[in-house]
Amino acid sequence: MKVHEHQAKEIFRKYGLPVPEGYPAFTVEEAVEAAQQIGRFPVVVKAQIHAGGRGKAGGVKLAHNLDEVQQYAAELLGKTLVTFQTGPEGLPVSRVYIEEGTNIDKEYYVAITLDRSKSKLIIMASAEGGMEIEEVAAKNPEAIITEVIDPFLGLRPYQAREIALKLGFPKNLLNKVASIFVKLYEVYMNEDASMVEINPLVLTKEGNVVILDAKVDFDDNALFRHPDIMEMEDPTQESELEVKAKQYNLNYIKLDGDIACMVNGAGLAMATMDTIKLAGGEPANFLDVGGSANAEQIANAFKIILSDPNVKSIFINIFGGILRCDRLAEGIIEASREVKPHVPIVVRMEGTNVELGKKMLAESGLDLITADTMWEGAVKAVELAKQAG
Repeated sequence: MKVHEHQAKEIFRKYGLPVPEGYPAFTVEEAVEAAQQIGRFPVVVKAQIHAGGRGKAGGVKLAHNLDEVQQYAAELLGKTLVTFQTGPEGLPVSRVYIEEGTNIDKEYYVAITLDRSKSKLIIMASAEGGMEIEEVAAKNPEAIITEVIDPFLGLRPYQAREIALKLGFPKNLLNKVASIFVKLYEVYMNEDASMVEINPLVLTKEGNVVILDAKVDFDDNALFRHPDIMEMEDPTQESELEVKAKQYNLNYIKLDGDIACMVNGAGLAMATMDTIKLAGGEPANFLDVGGSANAEQIANAFKIILSDPNVKSIFINIFGGILRCDRLAEGIIEASREVKPHVPIVVRMEGTNVELGKKMLAESGLDLITADTMWEGAVKAVELAKQAG
């Protein structure tokens, strides 16, 4: 789960991290009140969306008086902001963040995340802050400092000081910067984050260190421990289909292809998408119905899939373990009769009661196409999508 910048900074403040004074605003009037509360200019008017690249897209404005605050807030609120991370559809701006201005001297980047290749957390930092880290990695990879964090010891102060020193911070600020890094690690661990990022962390001309932008992503599987963070969720920043899928307890992510996938198990779902790509197609979604799906849940999955106008065929790929194949077949039959899919459906099932499941599908009278292997099913789904196209 993602949160907005102002929400991430609220969390940072709880840990004593240096964040400029700022207030969220949902209306133009609230934006003006926030600027008055700060009481000094300039202030920054920032569009709040779950994507980077806001500044380049015109989503960050420097206001020197209340009239400019009013003008910029009116321009941004209700706007759809398109950045390199949102795609061409963009994201709606339902709130802005009014923050005191900062006299920037130097910008840095720092983040903590999981390195899956090492099965450990890492802290990444760069003296080239303010840029997208992907761009820095591509053009100047040696500019990125990476330190592995021991899972038993955590981020040690000496490690944090070494990173601050490599970044080129003045010696009188090394302990302060190191403290920021250690507290950032505490945020990651205590709040069950999957990534925390500061871009930029700035050195001001007055010699202070300030967090100008904050990003925190949380582990969805741990949110039950953080009801306060769950309340920060903003459904306007998610696709409508993904919001509906959550209501149905389905694990769904919309993609750009035209072949819908319905699978049980995240690993099999990933393998199914890879196989579709290998067969020359493009998956339209990731959809894991889970191990205990029933007819109602499968019907809901069909509804989600068919709500995507790009879908040209459906590939159902199920391994019957907890979800027996006969139960799956029953669900597919009932759901197909209720929803009446308008695109071809390829079904490949394997596992418990597979022969009974296949028999039920064959005798259902429905126009379903069966496959014996995942590769065969993917090839058929790709061919059918191309024919429909």
